Amino acid sequence: MAGAGRRSRSLELILQLEERRAPRSLLRPAAPLAATAGQGNHDLTIDLTGRSAHGHAPVLTVDFEGQRELAAGLAAMLAGGVRPTLTARLNGVAVAEARPMIGDRVWLSRAASELCASAITLIEMCVTRFAAGKLLPLATPIPLAPQRHGRDLIWRYLPHLVAGLGKRALGRLGGNRPFYWRTAHRLIEGPGIAEGPDSSNVPFSELADDGKRFYADPFVFEWRDRLYLFVEEYPYALGRGIISVAECRPDGRMEAPRAVLEEPHHLSYPQVFAHDGEVYMIPESSSGNELVLYRAEHFPHAWVREAVLVEGKKLNDMTLLIRDDRFWLFGSEQRGEGSASDTMVVYAAKALAGPWSPHPMNPVLIDRRAARPGGPFILTADGRTLLPLQDGTEVYGGGLGIAELTVLSDNEVQFGPVRPVVPGEAWARKGIHTLSRSGRLEVVDSCG
Repeated sequence: MAGAGRRSRSLELILQLEERRAPRSLLRPAAPLAATAGQGNHDLTIDLTGRSAHGHAPVLTVDFEGQRELAAGLAAMLAGGVRPTLTARLNGVAVAEARPMIGDRVWLSRAASELCASAITLIEMCVTRFAAGKLLPLATPIPLAPQRHGRDLIWRYLPHLVAGLGKRALGRLGGNRPFYWRTAHRLIEGPGIAEGPDSSNVPFSELADDGKRFYADPFVFEWRDRLYLFVEEYPYALGRGIISVAECRPDGRMEAPRAVLEEPHHLSYPQVFAHDGEVYMIPESSSGNELVLYRAEHFPHAWVREAVLVEGKKLNDMTLLIRDDRFWLFGSEQRGEGSASDTMVVYAAKALAGPWSPHPMNPVLIDRRAARPGGPFILTADGRTLLPLQDGTEVYGGGLGIAELTVLSDNEVQFGPVRPVVPGEAWARKGIHTLSRSGRLEVVDSCG
C-alpha cells in the first residue's frame, strides 16, 4: 500500500526513524510494479500507482487528502490537523469518500497505517458497489485538487512529532489516571438530550467510583416497573472490562454497581433488552473475536450464554434494531490494522439467535463521525428511527451525534445527516460518548 505513487526520500527516512515504534505498519515500501495495468480482459482496474492508462475497463483510484502521491497526502494530513479524507474516483469522478479515525496522532507510521487500512476498506466498498451496479458519482462533486510533491513531508513531520511528544509528556506529569470515563444519570420529565438542545435544567449526578475503577457505556433498562443501569466496569487491577448493574431508586438515587458478567476477555457496551418474555444482553466482546447473546437466568444478577451470533470478527458496539419481524445489528468492525471506530457494518437475521448474515453492502460507510454507535436506537413518536453515533474526529469518545436511519433493506442502508449532541450546562464535560434513556432515567458518559 505504501508503494502508491512515486517513492519519497522523506517518507523512507521517517520509516527508518519510526521502525521500532510501528513494526507492523502498513506504511512499508513495496516492490515496483510492472506497467501491465490496462491489459487483459477485466471489468475494473484498481490503480494505486498513478501510471494506469484508461483502457476498456474503468479505472478506480484513491486520493489521500486530495493527493494521488501518498507522501504528499501525508504532508497534507499533517497540515490539516490529522483529520484525513480519502476519495475514491472512477475515471476521475468521485464516487465514494472515507474519513478514517486516527488513533495515534504522534507517530506517523501508526497514523498512516490506519490511513492505508481505511484505503483498503474503501477499495473493497467500491468494488462491492461496482459489482452491484451501485458505484455512482457522489451527489456533491469533488473536483480534483492541485497535485503537490511530498518533498515538504519531513518539514511537516518534525514539528508535529515534537509537539505530540511534548503534549504526552505533560499529560504524564499531570498525574491523571491513564484513562478514565465518567458516567452520569438523572430523572427528567419530557424531552431529553436526544430531542435537541437540553432545556430541562436538571443536572446530572455522577456515578461515584473509588478511584480503582471507572464506569462507562451506560445502558438503561426498565423491567417490571423498576429502572436499572447497566455499565462497563473497568477495574484497573483486572485490566479489562466487566459488566455491572445498579438499580435506580424512585427518588433518583443510584445503588452502587455490582458485577454480573465477566469473561476472560474485555466486555463493554451492555445492551440489555426484552424479547418474548425473556431478558437478553448483547455486550461488546471484540477482543474475544466473537459476538455473544446472553440470557438472564435470574435477572439482573445471573446471565448465561445463549448463542454466539458472529465469530471471528472484531465487532464493536453492535446495536440491535427489531423491524418487520427481522433482527438487525449495526456497529463498527476493526479490519486489519484499521481503526475500531470508523467502519460501519450491518448484520441481519430472522431469529434472535441467528443465523446472522452480513449485509451485502458491507461495509456501509467509513466515517469517524458516524460509524460507531453510541447507545440504543431511539424510536420517535412520529415514526422516525434514530441512532446515536460516536464522533471520533478529535479523539475517541470526544463527541456524539444522532442520525436518522432513512433506508434499510436487503440491498441498501442509508442514514441522514448527523446532528451533533452537545453536553450543555447539565453535563459540562468534554463530550458525550454514550446516550441511553428509558422512562424518566437518562444516562450519559464522557471521557475524562
